Amino acid sequence: MTIANLEKRLGSGVKRAAKTWFSPHMAAASRAVAERIPLVDIVLEVRDARIPLSSEYDQLRNFRSSSKRIIVLNKMDLANRSEIKCLKFLQAQVKEVKKIDHSSYTATIMLVGIPNVGKSALANSLHQIGRISAAEKGKLKRATVSPIPGETRDISSLKIGSHPNVYVLDTPGILPPDILDVEVCSKLALTGAIKDCLVGEKELAQYFLSILIRSDEYKKWEKLSTEENEISTIDQRVGCLGSSELDSRQKRQYPTDHTQDFVVREVRRVLFETISSFPGSLEKEKDLSRLIETQFTALREALRVASESGEDVENKVAAKLLNLYRTGRLGHCTLDSVPRNIIQ
Repeated sequence: MTIANLEKRLGSGVKRAAKTWFSPHMAAASRAVAERIPLVDIVLEVRDARIPLSSEYDQLRNFRSSSKRIIVLNKMDLANRSEIKCLKFLQAQVKEVKKIDHSSYTATIMLVGIPNVGKSALANSLHQIGRISAAEKGKLKRATVSPIPGETRDISSLKIGSHPNVYVLDTPGILPPDILDVEVCSKLALTGAIKDCLVGEKELAQYFLSILIRSDEYKKWEKLSTEENEISTIDQRVGCLGSSELDSRQKRQYPTDHTQDFVVREVRRVLFETISSFPGSLEKEKDLSRLIETQFTALREALRVASESGEDVENKVAAKLLNLYRTGRLGHCTLDSVPRNIIQ
């Protein structure tokens, strides 16, 4: 089970699901966005920083050299948000547009991109920050934000500036009806641009683990292995003496919540130890498959998944693991090979 084989399997699954994601509704949204692109002042293409090349918006291929197209990388580190800088940059761009076209008193900026790259969240932040800076009154509008792709179904307009008036258009995420590259398909599925139910969470989690195993990201968690032994020794000593502080700390822990820090640390430790102590060759397909199987077993305990039989347990482990990856709790991996000078 090499990365190439996993990509091929996932990519084939994604391609088979193309008719499911490219519904009549997405086709209609695609036409509506295409019709508006020539009419707006600025097209803000939002891409996923983890896949800056694979998340290119297909309908803008003919606008690659256009000055009205601006590329924004969202989810840069899945924590550091930069909407204020983005807003100031957009306001500067609008002023440049006004110098050219004095007859227009309203500027429109359209956010476009594939599903689940954060267009609606960005639109909401720009709307809120813009209204506060312009001292606008009235109820704030909100674009629908969800980790599930396809929640935005219509084009909505939000005001983000005054003098001149500036509006941002939030649009539905759109994928092309056919994606030829199976590697691109796999990356889109792993980062959540396509609903997991169309591909399979277990296969996606295996794909993520195969990437993590080949990267250096897990090596950053080496100290967790020694820290765990030290914490265990301290807890045993405190347990002998008794401690209300320890009891209070334990009461605040919810083992079934995989997003809690102590669970995430345990997951990181398990991943480091299973990879670093693996005696086989990661270049061999059978060995890589065996390691990933070992990791699933170890992660079942680390993620506090109840011991049950069958595929259901592995799916629960996979779902929690994918969630931790997609929220940045398991490091920040850029899946595309991008030259350093391509990202400004």
